[in-house]
Amino acid sequence: MDVMSSLTNLRNSSDVLFLMLGAVMVFAMHAGFAFLEVGTVRKKNQVNAFVKILTDWSVSTIVYFLIGFPLAYGISFLTPAEKLLGTTQGYDLTHFFFLLCFAACIPAIISGGIAERAKFWPQVCAGAIFAALTYPIFESLIWGKNASLLQDLFKSFGGAEFHDYAGSVVVHSIGGWLALPAVIILGPRMGRYVRGKSHPIPISNIPFLALGSWILAIGWFGFNVMSAGHLDKISGLVAVNSLLAMVGGVLFALIAGKNDPGFVHNGALAGLIAVCAGSDIMHPLAAFVTGGIASIIFVYGFHIEQEKLKIDDVLGVWPLHGVIGSWGGIAAGIFGQKALGGMGGVTFISQLTGSLVAVVFALVNGFLVYGILSKTVGIRLAEEEEFAGADLSIHSIGAYPEEHVR
Repeated sequence: MDVMSSLTNLRNSSDVLFLMLGAVMVFAMHAGFAFLEVGTVRKKNQVNAFVKILTDWSVSTIVYFLIGFPLAYGISFLTPAEKLLGTTQGYDLTHFFFLLCFAACIPAIISGGIAERAKFWPQVCAGAIFAALTYPIFESLIWGKNASLLQDLFKSFGGAEFHDYAGSVVVHSIGGWLALPAVIILGPRMGRYVRGKSHPIPISNIPFLALGSWILAIGWFGFNVMSAGHLDKISGLVAVNSLLAMVGGVLFALIAGKNDPGFVHNGALAGLIAVCAGSDIMHPLAAFVTGGIASIIFVYGFHIEQEKLKIDDVLGVWPLHGVIGSWGGIAAGIFGQKALGGMGGVTFISQLTGSLVAVVFALVNGFLVYGILSKTVGIRLAEEEEFAGADLSIHSIGAYPEEHVR
């Protein structure tokens, strides 16, 4: 009996450690979000990018702990610490930490789209709403306590449940499509489009942009591989599929983007976003193709968004996370088929439908939240504040304070 108890404790402890390591890796990705944004925005908005990401993370932690995680999984932490630890060494707590890192991606994604002209506190409030309610509600319908409500419908008419192993749709598509209403309602930055003509605004720091991409890419292996949840369910297939999708994204972007460093580094992210959903069921070569197609979507999607539709989405988060996240959900229904070397258990109809449901859900919530905030407290900086930059207007200090010393 003592031996069995010891083995059970060892297994529980191993699972807690496994998830904690994954959580730390995904937590580190938020530094990647920060540096990606800091490298893309102008110098006068770099401090704001850093503070936004860290503040959104902190607020997301509180609201997801108290509201979001219980809403998604029916587990409340408002009990004595002894009960929280339980007989599983606090597995639910570590599971919360891991999934918090996913939830906090939502405001981090949106941050890149609305950069350089958004008010600080209204966006903090929007991020809190998304992490406490919007994201957990959809999460509960795909992964959580209410999954049977939606998954049974997918299975009845599509032939299989909607499959999203690590969040191409649940995390990235939701985040990207939530960002689109914010960007549209905010409008373009001053000087971005003048009398209908496009005037691209140069980015500030390519090394910072590249650093952000690298941090995100490395942390992504925690995002995908540790989504197994338990040590005995770890999959080498997920690891290699993530790797090949990233590489496919880089190489295809290198060609389609004509050696542009911004496209190359975002191409890596495009591949990783797209493979999340089907990383556990695709063949590695299919993952490579999935990532490659994703980067092509980003290169041309970014151009269409910025130049044809004239949507000033600073980091291109709508095509990168929204559209490519949707592609990832659909790709799982294509390349997950056994006929194409996959593991099976998925259908194109269910994957397409689930991906479209996420788009509608995010757009409705995005327009509702940002529409209300825009009509009440306002979400855009005044012209003089935007001209001076968010750093001085909001935080009263620039990224390089010594430059202002006389």
